Amino acid sequence: MTTAIKCVVWDLDDTVWDGVLLEGDRPAVRPGVADTIRALDERGILHAVASRGDRDRATAHLRAVGLLDLFVHLEVGWDAKSDAVARTATELNLGLDTVAFVDNDPSERDEVHAVLPMVRCYPETAAARLPALAEFTPDGITGESRARRTMYQAERRRRADEQTAGAHRAEFLAGLGLVMTVRRAREEDLLRVRELTVRTHQLNTTGRTYPLDELRALCADPGHEVLVATLRDRYGSYGTIGLAVSEITGTDHVLTLLLTSCRVMSRGAGGALLHHVVDRARRAGRVARAEFVPTEVNRIMMVNLRFAGFAAVGERDGVVLLEATAPGAPPPAHVLIEDADTRAARS
Repeated sequence: MTTAIKCVVWDLDDTVWDGVLLEGDRPAVRPGVADTIRALDERGILHAVASRGDRDRATAHLRAVGLLDLFVHLEVGWDAKSDAVARTATELNLGLDTVAFVDNDPSERDEVHAVLPMVRCYPETAAARLPALAEFTPDGITGESRARRTMYQAERRRRADEQTAGAHRAEFLAGLGLVMTVRRAREEDLLRVRELTVRTHQLNTTGRTYPLDELRALCADPGHEVLVATLRDRYGSYGTIGLAVSEITGTDHVLTLLLTSCRVMSRGAGGALLHHVVDRARRAGRVARAEFVPTEVNRIMMVNLRFAGFAAVGERDGVVLLEATAPGAPPPAHVLIEDADTRAARS
């Protein structure tokens, strides 16, 4: 099975445009390149630059040809292209096997391939046909995938300001205006929900994964509740970052899976979502219970469960059984939780 491309790293001179900036050219974009960049952006595939030259000139010309806002990371200088591509993958938190590199120079492609053999390399002549290739065609395109670039760009601004805040991090968090919206999952959420279950390990209570058909069935089953959580702040949206799957039997509300994206680990999102699930169960007159499968990396989720008032009451086949026997600590004060289902019912 072909691993999907998540980011295309472009050379600029004689690749994105037809000419060399440092030779005094004001080159036009090559035919088909702008269309490819925009088409892949619509699919949630990111774009970055790894090019030789002067960064200020490159940035100015990208702006002049109307492409600058479509790129989430620029590496322009005189380092080896393989170093620039590797830094890009690290900066965007992407596996190298999900990165493509486009360059007109065969020696540059060969250098990247030799150092980073998992990166797929393409000549500039292939640029116009990239959208037709299987590796650039995701299984599904959602509203969230279309917004992936803007979420990355918001995250860059957010991270820069957080670093500037330094020791005043608590004040920074309080000033973010974090709002978590929780609601029942819908059909359009399922691809992202599936992705979260497969990719999220550290902030995950049981590690369960579900095929799309099973998720769809759980959403339709009155004996289950599948909740998704989105997060936003003054910089923009983080997208769908959380999932809670519960089984409802009699007076028991059993949380069989709770996870939040590692991207929001420092935001207190896991604790906020867990407290909301417990409160939702209690408002319905049910006893909040939970299952937990310990791994080498998810201990933090047991900490969240204990802070929410859960205590272990048993164990079955390697699954720790817990019950919310105490009120628990209050949810993070810097996160406002909106219950979209309750809001919809009132309107």
